[in-house]
Amino acid sequence: MATRGKAISVKIATVKVIKALEGALVKLSLDYSSQEANEAKYNKAVERYNKEIAKLAMTQFSKAENVRVNVRSWNKSVNVDFDLPHGLITFPEEPTRDYESIHFSTYRESKQELENAISILKMTDEETVSTSTYQAVARYL
Repeated sequence: MATRGKAISVKIATVKVIKALEGALVKLSLDYSSQEANEAKYNKAVERYNKEIAKLAMTQFSKAENVRVNVRSWNKSVNVDFDLPHGLITFPEEPTRDYESIHFSTYRESKQELENAISILKMTDEETVSTSTYQAVARYL
């Protein structure tokens, strides 16, 4: 490891690194498995937010500018689009994701790398892990 051009030479107990990697593997699995539920909660929050904005905008429809109406006969729907002058609506706070979305391929790759690192470290007879080895797995910790 290096900080501002200065090399740091540290020996870390292999057992501690293995334990930390196993913890990272558990966290990765939990994050991925709870992702669907988190995404559903986020989508519901966005839906509520959109409805609230639409409700606020409809109360100011009489002040609308540039009204556009599109009738879609193929699916029997109407789209009404309009602009409101700046400052008529105070917007509520928009929902944000408070979790990291992990794509399946990224999850699979990270899980495999963690499992491989744990397996290799469990096979070693060394009591400590060198700095270069630690750097290779540090991104997971």
